[in-house]
Amino acid sequence: MAAKARPLRGNWPANPVIYQIYPRSFQDSTGTGEGDLPGITRRLDHVARLGVDGIWLSPFFTSPMCDGGYDVANHVEVDPRFGTMADFDALVSRAHDLGLLVMIDQVFNHTSDQHPWFKASLERAPEFEDFYVWADARADGSPPSNWIAYFGHPAWQWHAQRGQYCLHQFLPCQPGLNHRNDAVRAALQETTSFWRARGVDGFRFDAITSVFFDPDFPDNPPADDAARALIPGPRNNPFTMQRHDHDMLPKECAAFTRDIREWCGSDTYLLGEINQGPGSIEVLTKFTGPDRLDAGYTIDLPERGLSGTIIKDVLDRLGAPGPMAWWLSSHDQPRQVTRAGDGSARDARMMIAILCALPGAVLLYQGEELGMTQPDLPREVLTDPFDLAYWPDPPGRDGARTPMVWDDTTDQGGFSTASDTWLPVIHPPGGGAARQWADPGSVLRFYETVIAQRRALGLADGEIAVQVADDTLFVARITTPDATVLLYANTGDAPRAVDLPPDGHRMLSSAEQTDQGQIAPRSTIWAVI
Repeated sequence: MAAKARPLRGNWPANPVIYQIYPRSFQDSTGTGEGDLPGITRRLDHVARLGVDGIWLSPFFTSPMCDGGYDVANHVEVDPRFGTMADFDALVSRAHDLGLLVMIDQVFNHTSDQHPWFKASLERAPEFEDFYVWADARADGSPPSNWIAYFGHPAWQWHAQRGQYCLHQFLPCQPGLNHRNDAVRAALQETTSFWRARGVDGFRFDAITSVFFDPDFPDNPPADDAARALIPGPRNNPFTMQRHDHDMLPKECAAFTRDIREWCGSDTYLLGEINQGPGSIEVLTKFTGPDRLDAGYTIDLPERGLSGTIIKDVLDRLGAPGPMAWWLSSHDQPRQVTRAGDGSARDARMMIAILCALPGAVLLYQGEELGMTQPDLPREVLTDPFDLAYWPDPPGRDGARTPMVWDDTTDQGGFSTASDTWLPVIHPPGGGAARQWADPGSVLRFYETVIAQRRALGLADGEIAVQVADDTLFVARITTPDATVLLYANTGDAPRAVDLPPDGHRMLSSAEQTDQGQIAPRSTIWAVI
């Protein structure tokens, strides 16, 4: 199975390694207890040394922070809590000096209800009358449909000022834009042009599978058990109880990506969040291509599990791995080293060695290179509406957003000089970045090695053939112009018998292997043959 060829985008490699930064949690430069843009600039040397191709910045735009910045109140302003536009320009300049490309989030599905566009639409200002998705109540006053938003609320919010319901597919504070309105599309095109002119090299599009819906608002059908298992979200979220057949239209959304490509130009790398449940991989392939997005990512591995069975299923459905961006952790998901592992350095090394062997792009999330674990935060420190709604069994988004740990000299871990940080600082088992850079056996140094070897062997653009795939063992042959690599991954708790090549052929192992005929539990081996 070969990676799909496509034109290179500017300075981007075909299948890059991209490091996601959640600005509020990366580095505080002002003592507020929250991260900011100058803080990111200060720490870019760490990211560059890791060997990645670029960074992805989660939203830093003006926002009331109803949903962690994904409720945008102005798409072309920097929120003062994060700094100024001059700070952003300095960040881009420094990143480019270090050889790092810059990708930023674009949230086009919805805005904040504090956005000037929404305020004007609420007042029925002619230019903004239909900027959002408005609908009359049914005869009995109930919403236009039974749709349920991702957070578990009804997807319709009543606004007495207009005497209508407004669609929101996430939180009520995030009204949905009407993408069938040419003025909306023109405004969003201007947004991409604005950021491209400031030196941005790529965009990650939030919730790109949700921008179109059936305008007749038919009710969604219930989801059977098989469908529910593939719909993103915790099982106690009503969102998983519906098949989202009418509030998410993949065909129309996929066609929209052609417009996005035209707006952004051929030299811009475009990445999409595919939050469609059943058929996620098939949807991803429709959203990607030379005239569409370069890659997308789904929740299959993070939510279904990191096993040979799941990896093979994804590869089989892809047909070719080129458009898939592989990932395990993000600002939206619990840290995988704890979720699917025991939080150990052993498991952190095993996971990154699997991820970086797979052909395609790779997304890393800040702190995973340190083996940062998922903390069990008490309710009183939570800020995330998703976590609060499902506490005491929350999805764990705040736990994944705890601040980066740069050193071990203070409780704040070098993240901030403030005694109170916006979320608690949780020190990883192997220590902060300074300690781990100095330790050749650390998780961080292993990440550095794996990323370098991925590039040296050409694995990102390789052809993969699966040989063994079950719930604990995955064996595959990856062929590149420069090498043939056998990938062995044992995600179980017991050794597995495998036909390993002689020791001299092994160029990377995530754990000590003591038996020639076995692979140790919770470990990965790369062998060049």
